[in-house]
This record gives sequence, structure tokens and C-alpha cells, in this order.
Amino acid sequence: MPKSMSDRAGDMLLGATFAASLGAIAFLLKLRKGNGKGTDESVKKAILEALDEARHSHPNIKLPHQHERKMQERMRLHAVEDDLHSEGPERRKVTVRVPATSANLGPGYDTIGMALDMWSEITVERADRFEIVAEGEGADDVPKDESNLVVTGMKAAFAAAKKPMPLLKYHCINRIPYARGLGSSSAAIVAGLIAGLVLAGHQLPCWGSEELLQLAACIEGHPDNVAPAIYGGIQLGIHTGERWTSERVNTPPGIQLVLFIPDFIGKTSDARGVLDSKVERKDAVYNIGRVAWLVNALSTSNLDNLRFGVEDALHQPQRGKAVYKHLYPLIEAANAAGANGCFLSGAGPTVMAITSGASGDIFAQRLSERVDWTVAEAMVRTAEAVGVKGQVYITSPAEHGAQVVSAEPAFSSKVVRFKGDV
Repeated sequence: MPKSMSDRAGDMLLGATFAASLGAIAFLLKLRKGNGKGTDESVKKAILEALDEARHSHPNIKLPHQHERKMQERMRLHAVEDDLHSEGPERRKVTVRVPATSANLGPGYDTIGMALDMWSEITVERADRFEIVAEGEGADDVPKDESNLVVTGMKAAFAAAKKPMPLLKYHCINRIPYARGLGSSSAAIVAGLIAGLVLAGHQLPCWGSEELLQLAACIEGHPDNVAPAIYGGIQLGIHTGERWTSERVNTPPGIQLVLFIPDFIGKTSDARGVLDSKVERKDAVYNIGRVAWLVNALSTSNLDNLRFGVEDALHQPQRGKAVYKHLYPLIEAANAAGANGCFLSGAGPTVMAITSGASGDIFAQRLSERVDWTVAEAMVRTAEAVGVKGQVYITSPAEHGAQVVSAEPAFSSKVVRFKGDV
């Protein structure tokens, strides 16, 4: 039925209302973009109310799909930015603990990493002058100027918070061996980022560790160390083309980790420098199969399959030949002594073996059934035979990642009791 004059007039009026609403939305978004600040609640509320009014004023009038998508995406990005930059009280002092990490786990080059129960602790406080105090592992070797990676992480945090970085004093208690392939660099970056965000008074939302991963991986260049340092456990990380992401892989219960840590420093740049610029297809296929085998063995806690899952063709052969003469002799010795798998930790020079008991969980085994000490002794004897001095540590995976130990002023510890008793 043809519309009456009054109906057409009503449609024109509603269309005008709709256009005015869209104009208000556009104006508010332009205003928000112009002032360079996060969208405040009143502006967001006005945008949503205007959009709702436009939609409900006449259900037959709709935004074109491309404009609808753009509007939704713009609102989503504004909300994310506001959450990331939500402010709390600036703090004077903060202490952060971060675990060591072992990257690659054999074939998972720049992709898979594990957090270890070996922790460094960094305290940062506002001060009258810049100062770095280091003690513990590598205290004489770590930079004491702004090239220190804790400071790098701190700068990135204050930049993300859009605040100037004040003068700070850093006290680093390093329990992670420095430049040995155990994630000391990643631990420093993650500690600096977390400490910086806390001091800047920015409270990350519940998904904040994902944004922390973006910042850390952008500095480090890959996620295999920073992801387990942030989340703990075993992490499988990739870049999707837009952002870094990581997923937890099962850690078989009760495993122990035997680390042979040489006395000499291994520079990641040197270890990467010996790698081939191109990969042969057979080596690529080899590693694809080994990575799949490794993840399956971990996911199913099938420790017998780990030995094949940690084999590699992309980086260990080149590094073992060029810079780490102890690598393959130690791998062979550890496996012969009963290890479930052995590989180069990160870029080296540390060699790590995974061990268990006769039936899996090492804590359910009699001492005679445990093989961690046997593997450690075999690695020591072999290192002596090839003329490499070092130390052996036995530790476990760390299922949780970096954490804030304390802050001044302290975080809220308010507990609300639910009404009523049972």
C-alpha cells in the first residue's frame, strides 16, 4: 500500500533524526581524536546513546555495513585504550620477581619456551639520581647505565603509560645466570615493564598480560622467553600478523630439569650469527615433525617420546659445531644416563636435560628410581672430558610467571564478605 503524505513526512523526520544522531557521533569522535586523550565516560556514553537512538528511531534505517563495522571497531579500540591507560595511584617503590626461562626446547626455535623455578628479583624506587645496584649472578657484567634491559623495559612501560619517566634507583638481585641461555635478558625486560607500569600508576585489566606480551615481545623480537616469563609453564608463541599471542602447553607432572651451565658467557648475537640464512626443505620437514612430536609428548605426558621430540636440525647442529663443542657429547651422555630428552637451552651455552622417575612422577619414586642425579653426574664427567668447566643445577618447571612481590603504597587488600551465612 502506498504511504500517505503523513507517513512520508514521518519517515523524513525520523531520517533527519537519524542523520543528526550520526552527525553527533561523528562530531564526538572527531573531538575525541583532536584532543589526543582517552575517551571519557561521558563521551562514550553519548556515542552509544546516539547510536541506540538512531537505531531505534526507525528499524528500517540502518548504517551501511562498512560504516557499522568501522564504528564498532573504533569503539572497541577506544575501550581497549581506555582500559590500558586506566589510572591508579602512582607508587614510590615496587619489587618484582621473574623466573628464568629455557627457549626453543630443541626444535621449537623462537617459538616454545619453559619457565624455570629460578628467580631474579628487581626493586625499583623513585630517587634523586639514576643508579643501578646489582648483586648475584653476573653482577660485574651487567650494564650499570641506561643500556641495562631493566631500564629498557621501564622506558617502554612509561611510554605506554604516556608519562615521563622519573629518576629511579634499581636494585637487581640476579639469581638467573647471566648470558647463559636461561632468559636473563627476557627476565630483565619483563621486570622493567611490570615495575614501570606499577610505578606509573597504570592498572592493567584482566587481559593485561596479553598487552604486556605485546610490549615485551616487540623489545625481544620473539615470544619464546618472554611468554613463559610472564605466564609461567610451557608456552607456545606465534605472531598472527597483527599481534603476538601465546598458549600454554601441558607440563608433565613431576619432571626435573638438569642444567649444565658453563662458566663462559654465550652471546645470542654470536649464536645466531653461525646459523644458515636459508633452510633446506628436508631440515624444515624434520623440524616440523619434531615440533609436532614434542607438543604431543608434552600434552599427553608421554615422557618416552620426548627424546625424539627435542631433536633439531635448524640451530643445534650449527651451534654445536661452531661454538659449543660440549653440546652433543652432553646430550649423548644425558640420554645414555636415562634422561627423557636433552637439548641446548636458548642460544646456549647451557645444556638442559628433562628427567623423571621410573613411572613418571619423580616425587612418587624411590631414590634408586630417580635419574636426575645420575644424569647430572654423567653430564659433569662428560664436560670434564671435553674440557668445559661449569656448574650443574637441578630444578623444576615454574608453573606461574612474573609477579609483583610488594609495592609502596601497597595494593588494596580489601575483602568483601558476602551477605548471609550457610
